[in-house]
Amino acid sequence: MTKLILHYAPDNASLIIRLALDHLNLPFETVLVDRASGAQRDPAYLAINPNGLIPTLITQDGPIFETAAILLWLNDRFGALMPTDQPARTSTLKWLIWIGNSLHPSQRMMFYPDTYTDGDAEDLRAPTRRRIAHLLTVLSDADDADWLEKPPSAPSFYLAPLLRWCAIYGGDRWFDLADYPRLFAFAQRMEQTEPVLRAIRAEGLGDRPFTAPKPPNPPEGSAV
Repeated sequence: MTKLILHYAPDNASLIIRLALDHLNLPFETVLVDRASGAQRDPAYLAINPNGLIPTLITQDGPIFETAAILLWLNDRFGALMPTDQPARTSTLKWLIWIGNSLHPSQRMMFYPDTYTDGDAEDLRAPTRRRIAHLLTVLSDADDADWLEKPPSAPSFYLAPLLRWCAIYGGDRWFDLADYPRLFAFAQRMEQTEPVLRAIRAEGLGDRPFTAPKPPNPPEGSAV
């Protein structure tokens, strides 16, 4: 099998894929995409990810981008990221795509408003914060999101970093994970998993990256 190569930047969406790869005990190499120098816009990187976004995973089937697509490819190849029984698989798949299509894009709008509006950034950020709060309430109240209480799966690895980023990006003190007790308990459990403990060291995420997050101090590269 072709060696897996993760093009990453610390504390970016590549963190989600790092956690999944580590959970699967797959050997992989990392290649830093230096955001401080705009390496995500270099022609060499655009050749493998024309969107200029992070991550990209180099596989035997070629480069794969889009976080949910990478997670699904990993599960198709190696299993152990999604339940196999129904209806658990259907429910987990639904929430995985929900994270990728609803929650994550809303975060991008809040973090990078200049990409989405030529007007006042706060005019976009304020309603986007309210939308994210609503989305997290929907998830927290969902009867069919029991993957939150089960051993980590694809949506677990996707959700946990997004909860972190809500707290440290997008405005001062707008978000408190403790307002969502079910999600806080989920984040506490994730912090005790081996993939997260290893990612803490690899990307300088701090001792409590999800329940008491702070800006990263990575050994290489920049998160922004």
